[in-house]
Order: sequence, then structure tokens, then C-alpha cells
Amino acid sequence: MSVLIDTSVWIDYFKGGKNSEKLDYLIDNNLILVNDLILTELIPLLKIKRQNHLIHLLENIKKLPLKLNWQELIEFQFKCLKKGVNGIGIPDLIIVQNALQNDCEIYTLDKHFRLIQKVLKIRLYT
Repeated sequence: MSVLIDTSVWIDYFKGGKNSEKLDYLIDNNLILVNDLILTELIPLLKIKRQNHLIHLLENIKKLPLKLNWQELIEFQFKCLKKGVNGIGIPDLIIVQNALQNDCEIYTLDKHFRLIQKVLKIRLYT
């Protein structure tokens, strides 16, 4: 089992949030994954805060390559809209696509993914 860690979980973790133990478990067992989209959401703020050590650690996590299939993303968005699941951002759909392509779970605190799960067969880490 490998788990793609969403930006929301990392932010919670950096703030010492209530979900830190779960992420610590995944880190300790070398089960965590990131991708360039997630890093792009995290690293700029860490640079502003001069958190170079954290940046270095994040950049050394196993990274899933992003293979964007725009037609599939259009279909994902269509299916969501057709089922009444509105307001899903393209970045969230890219993360979903990336997890599906690599057969991994997504660990997120973002409620959008629970909505997406009602439409697409994604596995969320709990």
C-alpha cells in the first residue's frame, strides 16, 4: 500500500494538527507519496518562511510522475457535474487521476475528495 498525501494533510501536519499521528505512521512505514502538483502547492510558502529543511525533506519523498490525460480529466469533471457534484477543482481531479494511474490511496482532509468518491472509484486513506 502506498498513499498519496494531499496538500491539506501536509498543512495540518506542519501546524501540529490532530491528524499528525496518522501521517507519522505512514512516514515511519515509508508509505508516503507526493507529486509535483502537491509540491507546487506547498513549497512556495515554505520558501517564504525559509523552511529549507522541510523543502529538502519534501523533495526527497518518492514522487509519482504526473501523466495528464486531459480527455480523462474532462470525463471526470463531466461525471461529477452530471451527479451534481459541483465545485471540484482541476487540481483535485489531477490528484485523483494520478492516484488512479498508480493504484494508490489518497490521504486528504479536503471534503471535495469525499464528494468525488461518490462518483469515481477512488480509495481514500482513513
